Amino acid sequence: MPEIAALQSTIENAFGTDTWREEPAVRAAVEATLDLLDSGQIRVAEPPSEPDGAWRVNAWVKQAVLMYFGIAPMRDMEAGIFHWHDKVPLKASPQAAGFRAVPPATVRYGSFVERGAVLMPSYVNIGAWVGAGSMVDTWATVGSCAQIGRGVHLSGGVGIGGVLEPPGATPVIVEDGAFVGSRAIVVEGVRVGREAVLGANVVLTASTQIIDVTGSEEVVHRGSVPPRSVVVPGTRMKQFPAGEYGIACALIIGQRKESTNRKTSLNDVLREFAVSV
Repeated sequence: MPEIAALQSTIENAFGTDTWREEPAVRAAVEATLDLLDSGQIRVAEPPSEPDGAWRVNAWVKQAVLMYFGIAPMRDMEAGIFHWHDKVPLKASPQAAGFRAVPPATVRYGSFVERGAVLMPSYVNIGAWVGAGSMVDTWATVGSCAQIGRGVHLSGGVGIGGVLEPPGATPVIVEDGAFVGSRAIVVEGVRVGREAVLGANVVLTASTQIIDVTGSEEVVHRGSVPPRSVVVPGTRMKQFPAGEYGIACALIIGQRKESTNRKTSLNDVLREFAVSV
């Protein structure tokens, strides 16, 4: 296996050129990178060393994923009565990897699920990373390159968007211990801070106003939910030529308590703030 630095150099130099598909060394580098991604030895994005630091995006890994689509052959795949025709195979045995996958959970090659995670009937796309102790509940989707931390709960029907292009764009990130309520949607590289709670049907895009209404004056965030925040759907009125209409936003209505453990804190949050899950 080539060193990671050598793989990175090969991928970066070849990406976007016209002839890379005819170069065996480049094709081998792409395949080696996908193997490392699939085994969890590299990630699309790496968490900060400091609690409030910035994540680092490995754009070259995303480049390798895009290049892989260009060389992977279409193939027939089957599992019992189910049949597929696609370029990207399903991930190898969940049993060997040490996570639970309930039928018909689908995990694509090139994603990584840590030992101890639980996947109900759900979908994890290429490039995604799911941490130990996390639950991806029924019909939840973890999009391409999304980073789901440890001890996270993605409730039923949650949509975590994929961010594959441009390669340098930050993927959707849900940090350790967060809880995402049913049918919530998080897309366009939004970062949900550690141990935050999103109520049911919260929709977060890069432009969504996330308004902290707990103080005497509002504080507006975009693109990130502060750690331990409790967030519910909201509406902000806006004037248009045809009249005044409500625009969807999200409201930070409280904080999880530091004095209690994660499980107790979550139960307290749901009772105290009447957050739908």
